[in-house]
This record gives sequence, C-alpha cells and structure tokens, in this order.
Amino acid sequence: MLVVGVAGPAGAGKTTVCHMLSHRPGVVHVSCDELAWATYRRGGPSYAPLIARFGESILTEDGAVDREQLGHITLTDPQAKEDLEAIVHPAVLQELRGALAYHRQQDTRVALVEGALLLTSPHVDWAAFDAFVWLYAPEELRLKRLLSSGLEGSKVRRRLSAQRDLQPPRDASVYPVDSSGPPAEVADRVWNLIQSLSQSASQRTQDI
Repeated sequence: MLVVGVAGPAGAGKTTVCHMLSHRPGVVHVSCDELAWATYRRGGPSYAPLIARFGESILTEDGAVDREQLGHITLTDPQAKEDLEAIVHPAVLQELRGALAYHRQQDTRVALVEGALLLTSPHVDWAAFDAFVWLYAPEELRLKRLLSSGLEGSKVRRRLSAQRDLQPPRDASVYPVDSSGPPAEVADRVWNLIQSLSQSASQRTQDI
C-alpha cells in the first residue's frame, strides 16, 4: 500500500482533492483532523491532558472539548499551540498507525493521509509515509475558497496570516503540486503523481 501524506496551507484544496480521489478503486482518504477529534472525545487519550493544560473553559456545557474555543486560544498564543500539538499529535499518530494497519488488511492500494501540519509538526513519523504532496495556491485564491465555504472572514484572515510563512521542507519525498484551477484538474495532477510514485515503488520491488 502506498501511503501519501497530503499537506499544505488552509484553502489549498486538501480535503477536496482527497475526497475526489477516494472515489477511485483502492484509494482511501484518512483525515488527521478527524483522527484528532476522535482523541478529544471524553475518555480519549487527549481529553484529560487538554483539560489539565487549558482548563475547563475549553469544554462545552455537556463536557465535550470545544474545538472552536481551543482553536481560538492556540491561534493567538504560540506557546498554547505548541502545547496543544505536543498533546494531540502523538495521539493522532497512534490512531493513524491503527488506521493504516486496517487499510493494509483491506488490500487498499493508496492511502491519502490529509493533514495540514504533516510536514511541519516535529511529532510526525515520516517513516510511516512513502511520499508527501504539498498543495499550494496564491493566498488570494485560498482566501476566496475559504470564504465561499461559509467561514467567517475575520477568522479566515487570521488563519491565513498565521500560515503565511508555512513552507514545505526541501526533501526528495516531498512533491509540491499547484492547486490553482478547477478541483478536477488538481485531483488529476495529484493522481498522475501518485501513479508515477506507484510505478517507481513497483520497479524498486522488482529490482530487489
């Protein structure tokens, strides 16, 4: 199974591309956001540590972690963001290992692992991936996309501003892909890259 991380700034089209490609036979979409939310659940591995660090003010009336409140805190406080990632990212990685093991048993051919911070978090195990796709587009276009999805303008602008210096590391396993243009075209660009990576992996296996 080829495991491809899909990263990039907000509005680059990560979710859209992964969702479109997941309709192809043998392709699955694993969202790190969804895995993270699962760790937030009451009794989950992140629940108690988050309350210990941020206090009960991050809880809703029914005792669930308020992700929006937590996001607001970490967006304006770099240390809080670092602490959040130190709590959640290792738990997400554990969940991801389990998800990938399951999909290998299902004879999945390609697992697309979507995560905005896959290439910037120090807690990510690169050995779990065969390659990474970094989607990028002009900030103006990404702003337009996020606003058209119904997100509040001030929050979107703060988020984009916080990610302005976000860049992929220079590494042979990281493949930048221009995500400008219609979603179907972007998905095709990513799929062509994945096919090339699959062929290269097959050839290496044959040469061993």
